[in-house]
Amino acid sequence: MTEPPTPARTAVVLGGSHTGMLAARALAEFADRVVVVERDVLPEGAEPRKGLPQARHAHMLWSGGVRAVEELLPGVTGALRAAGARRAPVTTDMVVLGSQGWFRRWPESHHVILAGRDLLDATIRAQVLTDERIQLVDGAEVLGLVGTAAAVTGVRVRVRDEGERVVEAGLVVDATGRGSGASRWLTALGLPEAERREVDSGLVYASRLYLAPEPARDGYPVVNVQPDLRDGVPGRAGFLLPIENGRWIVTLNGTRGGEPSAAGEDFVRFAREELRHPVIGELLEQAEPLSDVSVTRTTLNRRHFFERMPVWPENFTVLGDALAAFNPLYGHGLAVGAQSALILRNVVRRQGWGAPKLSRRVQKVVARPVGAAWDLATGQDVFYPGATEDGPTLRDRLLAGYVDRLMYTATGNGRIARRVTDVTSLERGAAVLLAPSVLLAAALGPLKPALNGPPLTEMERKAAGLA
Repeated sequence: MTEPPTPARTAVVLGGSHTGMLAARALAEFADRVVVVERDVLPEGAEPRKGLPQARHAHMLWSGGVRAVEELLPGVTGALRAAGARRAPVTTDMVVLGSQGWFRRWPESHHVILAGRDLLDATIRAQVLTDERIQLVDGAEVLGLVGTAAAVTGVRVRVRDEGERVVEAGLVVDATGRGSGASRWLTALGLPEAERREVDSGLVYASRLYLAPEPARDGYPVVNVQPDLRDGVPGRAGFLLPIENGRWIVTLNGTRGGEPSAAGEDFVRFAREELRHPVIGELLEQAEPLSDVSVTRTTLNRRHFFERMPVWPENFTVLGDALAAFNPLYGHGLAVGAQSALILRNVVRRQGWGAPKLSRRVQKVVARPVGAAWDLATGQDVFYPGATEDGPTLRDRLLAGYVDRLMYTATGNGRIARRVTDVTSLERGAAVLLAPSVLLAAALGPLKPALNGPPLTEMERKAAGLA
């Protein structure tokens, strides 16, 4: 007869979204039981849920995250594609106006998975929950941690229609997202407050779902118009992502003084007149709106430096947006969450379940992908008025100057474009951008002349009704 799982061999994951489900899968290799505690009542399939309003906006999973998800859930990419998700090669299927001009569509270096967030979450959730060791407790509110400053022993929850109870555990993972109470829970145990930094560009997101023109419903490229900080005006950007079922999800955004509105009649006008190029607005004029406009203002970058704490309790770790939440403009949150879950698995595999200082080791190692994405996001956002109390530092200015030169070079140099996407895809660290050959190429500049318009093919223009 099989022995029932003991608290010491039980893991509790707080949060049943993208990072939480992947963390549960990571821990199922070691724990006798993994309990996923989720505040929402989760839908059966790819349906909206109350606690994930950001699902109404554009999402993409960079290949650095895809590889991590695939390691945890072999075959999941095939399942996503079978459900309608799109695999888009970078930069082959991308039409991008960067701050330094239009990028050419170079041969594939990396890729992204494009899908509605509901489809992405539902596909991963379905695969994770096939494991009988993983138990979902949804409709449950996390009230706090149980334990001491030295060690966490469980979590207090309030389950709908059942009241409060304590779930004992040998490891608790917080993946509750931007609204995490981790800092508050830790101070309640007697630990000091962790260092925290926020960079808030004041970005407002407005998104709408469209049905693409029929000839453009299969294989249309991503279209992205980025701001140029040198313009001296609020930053305004737009993304058009082709997702499942022949639809386009379009997100427009603007920083303080340049925010898009929630009015449906203003959406196309903003895309045509407020962005640096009207191509997204021109495409939308040929498409059919399928939804109202969804708006969010929750876009600040916030990072908790838990890895720097002088002391850290055993049996507790924080991942995903609960640890560091990024401006969604850069699309790195999903990839970092996946990489962090994979790191969790690998560290436990190396150190052993219940090893001394296991949680502290996890916290230090996950700081690496978090730090990489943090530098990419805040390196631009610090330059917007009001983003930080003191404005950009000298380091910020020097780094931004070099990045601008790299981006300019990448518009006309495929090798440098690949090095840049090595980093933005989160497949390699930023150190590759400081290699002597890259420094020399940046000094020389682009090898090909600037493009004077969006690099859509004639067939793509006709398919979208632009020709």
